[in-house]
Amino acid sequence: MDKTLKLAEHFVSINGEGQLAGTLALFLRFAGCNLHCDWCDTMWANDKNAPFELAGIPRLTDIARRAIEEHGVRNVTLTGGEPLLQDNIGLLIHALTKLGLRVEIETNGSVPIEPFMREHRPVFTVDYKLPSSRMERYMHTENIGLLREWDTLKLVCGSREDLYRAKEVIEKYKPQCPVFLSPVFGRIDPAEMVDFMKEHKLGGVRLQLQLHKFIWDPQERGV
Repeated sequence: MDKTLKLAEHFVSINGEGQLAGTLALFLRFAGCNLHCDWCDTMWANDKNAPFELAGIPRLTDIARRAIEEHGVRNVTLTGGEPLLQDNIGLLIHALTKLGLRVEIETNGSVPIEPFMREHRPVFTVDYKLPSSRMERYMHTENIGLLREWDTLKLVCGSREDLYRAKEVIEKYKPQCPVFLSPVFGRIDPAEMVDFMKEHKLGGVRLQLQLHKFIWDPQERGV
């Protein structure tokens, strides 16, 4: 059987979040997820009946080559859904790295990242799901200890309860990477999050707003 992955969409845009926010990237979004977060903004790609094409490694690397040639892209973001659930994601990481691209994985925090940290290690943006997501019980907390300065731990906050829990997670696991607090769009005022950071002396934490939701309609795909 061909070594394929379930490609839901692909597009070139700016990174809306993370350490490279504002820089161009090729986005490869894969269908399917093992979580069902209450505030998920890509639910359409997570359903078992989500539309996708079975794309082989040659097809995906061809998309990447065109992004490099046509747009000068240097970064590729593998997202979902949950990209680490794709059977052949390791092969894709290898192929994209060979093209000279910086490969970033956006993962939901429930899948162990250790198997992908050997040869051709990508950059990881790992979520920690807070109470408002209703998925915190699925977090694979061992991932946090594997993150380094080029990775990111992202804590998406939809309530004040989430802010207090985020503070507990940071204090307990002491991540050795940049930590971003990100508001659920429309659910919590970012100004409240800044006040919380000041009140609780979170000087080593960054507030992150999703740039793409301010540039385009928050519900728009392919941006």
